[in-house]
Amino acid sequence: MPGGDHAARLAALQHEARTAGIDAVLVAPGPDLRYLVGYDAVPLERLTCLVVPAAGDPVLVAPRLEVLAAQASPVGSLGLAVLPWGELDDPYSVVASVVPGALSVALDNHMWAEKVLALRDAMPAVEQVLAGPLIARQRMRKDAAEVEALIAAGAAIDRVHEAVPGLLRPGRTEREVGADIADLIIDVGHVRVDFVIVGSGPNGASPHHEVSDRILERGDVVVVDIGGTMPDGYRSDCTRTYAIGEAPEGFAARYEALQQAQAAAVAHARPGVTCESVDGAARVVLEAAGMGDLFIHRTGHGIGLETHEEPYIVSGNTLVLETGMAFSVEPGFYVEGSYGARIEDIVIATEGGVTVANNRPRDLVVA
Repeated sequence: MPGGDHAARLAALQHEARTAGIDAVLVAPGPDLRYLVGYDAVPLERLTCLVVPAAGDPVLVAPRLEVLAAQASPVGSLGLAVLPWGELDDPYSVVASVVPGALSVALDNHMWAEKVLALRDAMPAVEQVLAGPLIARQRMRKDAAEVEALIAAGAAIDRVHEAVPGLLRPGRTEREVGADIADLIIDVGHVRVDFVIVGSGPNGASPHHEVSDRILERGDVVVVDIGGTMPDGYRSDCTRTYAIGEAPEGFAARYEALQQAQAAAVAHARPGVTCESVDGAARVVLEAAGMGDLFIHRTGHGIGLETHEEPYIVSGNTLVLETGMAFSVEPGFYVEGSYGARIEDIVIATEGGVTVANNRPRDLVVA
């Protein structure tokens, strides 16, 4: 796991909790747990819960049969106490016993509803709030090792895009192409395929189209948006747009405007500017080209241990970018019934600008 200073991350979370007047933070298996203590626990019906009191030592409450797995993770080297519970025990009461007298607890945003409600029953007088705002402040600012992990993930997914033109042949279905892409995502070093979008022709006008049995045809524009998880947990996400032969009439001019919009947003992004201003830098270009109504989503999203996390690059988000914040820049345009296009790179804010993790050509690639 990149980073590795989990003790510092826990201490920072405790500081955030004290500042917010929260007595403890409760974290279930998921990206927040992996970030805080390096334990990639499998979410199960049995409760695993990291209890981080605002003052005092954190404790991992875990099923007895999961204790060895927890201790084999960075939890062991961290020296974190593991409090086991047996099959006949009430794990929610065990969690409550770790923070007696608590008046408020923050629950991580990924905790299953059944566990949230069971904790409420175990601590009926305790106010429950979301821990997301506390943890996100740390997770948004990637350290040097996390930046390296994202750059490696970007390079891996670039290698997949390099092979995509050879897969886009008339007569093949989106589903067949998607299966080949999924195999490549694993072949280049990912441990999991998170998503594969192959939007050909009119399907490209649906930004979150996945794959279908539509047969590729000459003249199709194809949006390929793909990503996966690397062994260290960090994610890739990159979109390129392709054409099978000559693109439809009028597409080239629109695509040129899209390239300008994406480049303008990347050039604008840097520490000290707001998230919404990066969105605006892309949007103003497409609006000037008469395409504002065709750009129907935000310009980007944060990325790290999740494909979508804070910060979100969208109008209304006045958060100021800081060094280490990583996010996508992905304007697009979508003409219902005809085609769509999107260009997406992951960028990381650095002193004076950004580092771009994806470096495949952004021109329309003709397959």
